[in-house]
Amino acid sequence: MSVTDLPVKPARAGKALQKGQQTKAAIVDAALGLATQIGLEGLSIGALAEVTQMSKSGVFAHFGSREEMQISVVREYHQRFEQEVFYPSLGEPRGLPRLRAMFAHWMQRTSVEIDSGCIYISGAVEFDDRPGPVRDALASSVQTWHDAMKRAIAMAKEEGHLDAATDEEQMLFEIHGLILALHYEARFLKNPGSIARANAGFEHILQHYGAATTTKTRPARAAKSSKE
Repeated sequence: MSVTDLPVKPARAGKALQKGQQTKAAIVDAALGLATQIGLEGLSIGALAEVTQMSKSGVFAHFGSREEMQISVVREYHQRFEQEVFYPSLGEPRGLPRLRAMFAHWMQRTSVEIDSGCIYISGAVEFDDRPGPVRDALASSVQTWHDAMKRAIAMAKEEGHLDAATDEEQMLFEIHGLILALHYEARFLKNPGSIARANAGFEHILQHYGAATTTKTRPARAAKSSKE
C-alpha cells in the first residue's frame, strides 16, 4: 500500500476536534467576560450567541445545556485564578514568605476585580441557597483555594514563622474576611484607601498570630494595567 492509499479521515477528524476545542475555548472566554458583568445567573445561550456572533444552536452544541455552560465558566475562572494567584506563589520558600506571596497575588487579582467583578463572590450571592451542580462547582473551587491557604498557614507554623497554637481555620477566616470587606468597601461603597486598609489588616493578622519579623518575601509584580 502506498502513502497515497492511506486513509485521511483520522487526520481530518483530529483537525475538526482541535477546531471544535478552540471554538469552545473562545466561547467560554466570552462567557466568562459576560459573567463578570451580569453574573452567572444572567448567562444564557442567547446572550452568548449574540456576543460571539454565533447561532444559538452552534453555542448550545458545545455545552448541551445552560447549566453546563455555567459550570464551564466556573472551571475556567478557577483555572485562571490558580495561574495568577497560586502557582506564582510556589516560587517562594515554605512558610510565611509563601503565605505572604499568596495573599499579595490574591490582592492583585482582587484589585483588578474591583472593576470587573469576582465570580466567586457574585456566584456565592446567586447560588448560596440554590443546590445543584453550579453551586457545587463554585463551592468546590473556593474550597480548593481555601485548602491551599490552610496548607500554607500550617507550613508557616511548622517553619516557626507563626505561633504553634495558631488555628488555621480561624486565621483563614480572618484573611478571607479582608478580601470580602475589600470588595464591599471598594466596589460597592467606593471608599478610597480600601486596598491599603486590607493590606494593613493582613499585617495585623500576622502580628496577632505571632509572625516572625525576620522572614521576608520578594514583592509580587504589580498587576498590568488593563490599558496596556
